[in-house]
Amino acid sequence: MSPVFTHPSPLPYELPALATITAQDLIDGVREGIAEQLANVEAIVADPAPASFENTFGALERSAPILRRAMGAAWNIIPSHGTAQMKDAELVISELGSAHEDALTLHPGLTRRLAEVDVSALEGEEARLAQQTLIRRRLAGAELDEAGRARLSELNDRISALSTRFGQRVSEDMNDAAVLLSAEEATGLSASALASSATAAQRAGLEGNLLTLILPSVQPALAELTDTASRERLHAASVSRGDASPGGTLELAVEIAALRAERAELLGYPHHAAATLATRSETRLERVEELLSRAVAPAVANAAAEDARIAELTGRPVTAWDRPAGLDAVAAQDFGVDAGALKDYFELDRVLNEGVFRAARLVYGLSFTPRPDLPVHHPDARVWEVFDEDGTGLGLFIGDFFARPTKRGGAWMNSLRDGASALGERPVVMNNLNIPQPPPGEPALCTLDEVTTLFHEFGHALHGLFSAAAYPSLAGTAIPTDIVEFPSQVNEMWAKHPEVLPHYAKHWSTGEALPTETLEALTAAAQWGEGFSTTEYLGAALLDLAWHTLPAGERVEDPLAFEDAALRAHGFDPEAIAPRYRSGYFQHIFESGYSAGYYSYFWAEVLDADTVAWFEEQPDVRAAGQRFREEFLSRGNTRDTLESFRAYRGRDADPAFLLRRRGLIQG
Repeated sequence: MSPVFTHPSPLPYELPALATITAQDLIDGVREGIAEQLANVEAIVADPAPASFENTFGALERSAPILRRAMGAAWNIIPSHGTAQMKDAELVISELGSAHEDALTLHPGLTRRLAEVDVSALEGEEARLAQQTLIRRRLAGAELDEAGRARLSELNDRISALSTRFGQRVSEDMNDAAVLLSAEEATGLSASALASSATAAQRAGLEGNLLTLILPSVQPALAELTDTASRERLHAASVSRGDASPGGTLELAVEIAALRAERAELLGYPHHAAATLATRSETRLERVEELLSRAVAPAVANAAAEDARIAELTGRPVTAWDRPAGLDAVAAQDFGVDAGALKDYFELDRVLNEGVFRAARLVYGLSFTPRPDLPVHHPDARVWEVFDEDGTGLGLFIGDFFARPTKRGGAWMNSLRDGASALGERPVVMNNLNIPQPPPGEPALCTLDEVTTLFHEFGHALHGLFSAAAYPSLAGTAIPTDIVEFPSQVNEMWAKHPEVLPHYAKHWSTGEALPTETLEALTAAAQWGEGFSTTEYLGAALLDLAWHTLPAGERVEDPLAFEDAALRAHGFDPEAIAPRYRSGYFQHIFESGYSAGYYSYFWAEVLDADTVAWFEEQPDVRAAGQRFREEFLSRGNTRDTLESFRAYRGRDADPAFLLRRRGLIQG
């Protein structure tokens, strides 16, 4: 047994010795941590003293120091530097962790002990921890009798198996629906698209260009193909995915929805959406539906106006398969910006130091000191010590920005250590991006999207660094999933702030500032196409809720008719604009973790747009940043997150700010 995680690391902020931790160290640490926590839980249950918050809920939070250290290291190293050994370790650790979580949740003695605590007398963070712990355990079946737990286990196993099969069938359907074009039919495709589609055809033993599909309804090639008939074929192939026959994705969707409804009823909820919303920031289904429905009419109207502009430019009515090319044609005509040339103005280190870090100093008073002496999991990664305005050490920030074969795609933030005072922890957080690494001696240049992503992910990092919670379950980014993206979206606003942008948006070789007219064109272009994109998104979000507000025992007989009726009831024309995902390939809700939660993207952006407007109203940016930090970022989940929003905003969130930002309403 490796002793790497048995004791706290002696490094600053208890940073794990990332450079030397092996896959076996992680497995051994998780096993040791599980054994320690199980022993501690037995001690909690056997404690002869009357059950209290401190010796039960508090003790449970403090019961797994070794496991927290091992898991924190594992879920940072493996995604960032997933060697073959680390990937093998991931499978073992995932299986161990899942079984351990079930053992804790369904531990009858622990359930009884928690129930003995008089939670009615608790206040503040203690009351919040007790409430959230009991809700999570209830949803996991801890309060069910033996027969109920057995049925819940059957339902969970069946739903898991069907969800996995749904994802597999979606992939199979995407492959089966690929569209083969001749060279003439493929006219308009970019050189890279032609090369990749030709390679795909060769691998399939075919001649021509094989356009494989991606998950959303709208396929990228629709914006490039010049032949309308080819576009129509590709569009039809995309939106017709899904099969209602035995084993098809539509049949699977029907069964998954029915089983989720039965599970919700077993747990005491009227439908799956109600059970899901129980742990979200907005727990009222009617409020979520009202939020989405309010945006439908302006989004549909704006999409119609966009179609009118496309028709004016192209001289013909707009069809669903012609719209992507039309949107691009108008963008080039009205807002033409050479996105590729913008990279010369966004050199990574300048964006980081004179953009991201400068904004954090402007808004929150932070400073950053490189710590090359501290160990990292890969030579590409770098460490900074973060200091508060008074010089107090706040925590460590690790940045790992370059793509490599051992790193997962995308961008994300993780915490190695949470700012949980009850455990004596101070935060250690990591940002990962996948910017292409330049050749030696060449500058690392970012696209505008990558610049936005740098600010976005650092918003998550700030959320973790500012944590002032006592208990880890409530600390930092451990907030409801429908609001977790909100702080990071707010941080994107500083990328274009007049006291930040001019300092980093400079040509990497000449030092020339980004032309003002270029930024103005980018700002103007940002709203173009929002009518269409908002409409297709809202269609998917409301379709998700339609499936997951079905009561137990109500089974959908015709899934396509159900989908069509649900969309038209909200004012959509699915033939003109298909939802971003139709039921037959809505992988987010039938395989991934977004069931009854696809609305979350929009909800977080509502809070973001309202908060950006609040910042813009404040006469003192630094004072406003301090208030946002104290009332929201530092609070984590220690109180109702919407109460934290109201604490600085003075009211509930108003969707009008988002609708205005998207150009859906005026004024």
